[in-house]
Amino acid sequence: MARCNCIATSAAPSHVTQMKEEGLSDAAIEAFKYTFGKLTSGESLFVPESSISAVTELPAYEALSAEDPALLTSTVMLKLNGGLGTGMGLEKAKSLLPLKDGATFLDFIARQVLHMRSVFGVDLAFMLMNSFSTSADTLEALSKYDTLAAAGLSLEFLQNKAPKVTKSDLTPASWPTNPALEWCPPGHGDLYPALVGSGTLDTLLAKGFKYMFVSNSDNLGATMDVKLLTWFAGSGAPFAMEVAARTDADKKGGHLARGKNGGLLLRELAQCPDEDADAFQDVTKHKFFNTNNLWVNLEALKATFEKFGGLMPLPVISNGKTVDPRDKASTKVLQLETAMGSAIECFEGAQAILIPRSRFAPVKTTADLLALASDAYEITSDARMVLKAERAGVPPTVKLDDSFKFVDKMAAMVPNGPPSLIKCKKITVEGKVAF
Repeated sequence: MARCNCIATSAAPSHVTQMKEEGLSDAAIEAFKYTFGKLTSGESLFVPESSISAVTELPAYEALSAEDPALLTSTVMLKLNGGLGTGMGLEKAKSLLPLKDGATFLDFIARQVLHMRSVFGVDLAFMLMNSFSTSADTLEALSKYDTLAAAGLSLEFLQNKAPKVTKSDLTPASWPTNPALEWCPPGHGDLYPALVGSGTLDTLLAKGFKYMFVSNSDNLGATMDVKLLTWFAGSGAPFAMEVAARTDADKKGGHLARGKNGGLLLRELAQCPDEDADAFQDVTKHKFFNTNNLWVNLEALKATFEKFGGLMPLPVISNGKTVDPRDKASTKVLQLETAMGSAIECFEGAQAILIPRSRFAPVKTTADLLALASDAYEITSDARMVLKAERAGVPPTVKLDDSFKFVDKMAAMVPNGPPSLIKCKKITVEGKVAF
């Protein structure tokens, strides 16, 4: 894997023309040119075990005590909300799923923001990065919170899209029966060119914002935290990643490591050579995983883009797919993606901090959803959803077979709501079952 000091920006003119005709920004085009250049450069996209060393110690959240709420006036809270949850059979934003008492992820997030404003007397800035697929439904759902947009900011900016690349000859993928399938999301590393290309970064800087907290909308544990903000501002770091302790359940998730230059980096499973798979999954060696809760100094982000000539040179992940995901006989393509956490290697002096597991509770499957909606969790006065004290910090283990992987099938399984899981250690559901 090439590091950030090696930039390749060549891309076939046909891809660039396609993106320009689609109206994509210069920043989005430069990002694709970079990823395509890496694909065609002949360089390995892998990060072998021999090129990294393990991170053994980090500062921990429990050691933090200082709180400076005044920093909230120069901070924006951003939620990534571009996902449709297609893996769960959804056709709308996953954040529109109801969790408890009819409240959705978006309801919880909005209530958390409004609660913080009330408690601290600060007009905390809040934004979403939506996709073309989630924007309209999301804005409609949030219209009942008429004060949510604040500080003269738009409530959203949109993520970009990238051409799928035909695997056989690297030309833009063609699918005339549904041209929308010729495009793919470029991974959440698109956060950075989307911030720049939409003009959002310049707007935030012009309004005096200095810090941004970024997290996924399906992770209700990732609330704005004044202790973490105070630590980040005081550290002077340009970028920081919240990490959690890896367990066997996390062994396939991206882990933190150090490169040969001593700087921090993120290695995803798709970047690991097959022969290093055992080392990648050794949670006693690589102890920390990325929660996708990130802190960014906006001035440093602007400077980094300028340093690298208008792009963020993130490590590239090439995912093999078919142009129509539902038609395995359709043209084989490559989707070029980047991860936003991998930007940690592009900022000199970037840091990481070990956080409690309560700040990482994403919903990736219907099993996660069932657990979160059950009585094992409760809603706090500040609109967080947390494990009840009786659970002693350990969530129930829920396993559902593939017949329940879609939300509608799971809902039919529990027509009167989830079973009680408050005293459940593990539940496995197989076959035709209804509670």
